[in-house]
Amino acid sequence: MRYGFYLPTRGPTATRDGILALAREGERLGLHSTMVADHIVFPVESHSTYPYTVDGKHPSVGDALDAFSILGLVAGATERVRLVTSVLVLPYRNPVLTAKMAASLDVLSGGRLTLGVGAGWLKEEFEALGSPAFEARGAVTDEWLAIFKQLWSQSPASFDGRFHRYVDIRCEPFPVQKPHPPIWVGGHSRAALRRTARRGDGWHPVGAVAASPLPPHEMRAHLDTLKRLTEAAEA
Repeated sequence: MRYGFYLPTRGPTATRDGILALAREGERLGLHSTMVADHIVFPVESHSTYPYTVDGKHPSVGDALDAFSILGLVAGATERVRLVTSVLVLPYRNPVLTAKMAASLDVLSGGRLTLGVGAGWLKEEFEALGSPAFEARGAVTDEWLAIFKQLWSQSPASFDGRFHRYVDIRCEPFPVQKPHPPIWVGGHSRAALRRTARRGDGWHPVGAVAASPLPPHEMRAHLDTLKRLTEAAEA
């Protein structure tokens, strides 16, 4: 079993010194990975339900450091600990730019990136960022993953999708890890499990919190479902 730890994106420890101290100490202790959450903006008023608190409200009041900026800082101050987005909300960003940012981080960290991904939940944040339709976020996430895998392995590349297209572009350098950095799919929904089976390298659930305890019997049921979906995807 390998253990990881979260770095702060907000609050009194979300400073350069605080983040570096935590990251370096985690590496010194031999922990496997460090993880960073992803938010860009927060609405003053929100009707969206946060899935990991009992009252459905996100604890932030608007402060959030950028996930890639945190991991870039940590990459330059560590040598071994893996860098995990937990999770990057894919529809928030242009897919070509995100593919470039992820590949660059993998190169500059010596191949330590694990890309945890999710479809998102905060509708008002989608709207503020001009993201494709909130209702289509699952389809957008799947398409973005297909774009990443192409841009991380083909040059030149062309893509004609439902939400994004490009013709004859080069997006190099490729990531250090082959065929690409591991992709962990977050979420407990059936759609998240299908995405894991079809497009992911691992499942990244959240448990052990009051709103999402994920007890052993529930975990076992999800793993059984994931095994069936993976076998079907590989058939």
